[in-house]
Amino acid sequence: MITIEKLEQLGCNTAEGMERCLNDESFYLSLVPGAFERKRYEELERMIRESDLKAAFDEAHALKGVLSNLSITPLLDCVSEITERLRAGDKGDYSAILSRMWEIYSRFEGMLH
Repeated sequence: MITIEKLEQLGCNTAEGMERCLNDESFYLSLVPGAFERKRYEELERMIRESDLKAAFDEAHALKGVLSNLSITPLLDCVSEITERLRAGDKGDYSAILSRMWEIYSRFEGMLH
């Protein structure tokens, strides 16, 4: 179950995210699962691995927006790095950053069910 306390324990700035949601905790918490739609992260990884950097940038940028609005800081930091590398057209090796993304994502996974 997703709670403010669990999000804070995982490093999220819930006060900032809640402010963007007019301090409506139930509204904020209803939006959080959308930031963890696994398929979006899988698609981002696939696009990067297939060198579809334009599509990967679009997906990373969209994820960055969601994570930023909700202040899901640990994943935001990682996805922001991916976004900026893609923005710069970096065709290098993304395996380390993708691995870190999944490691951070997995910390949140237990809370989602």
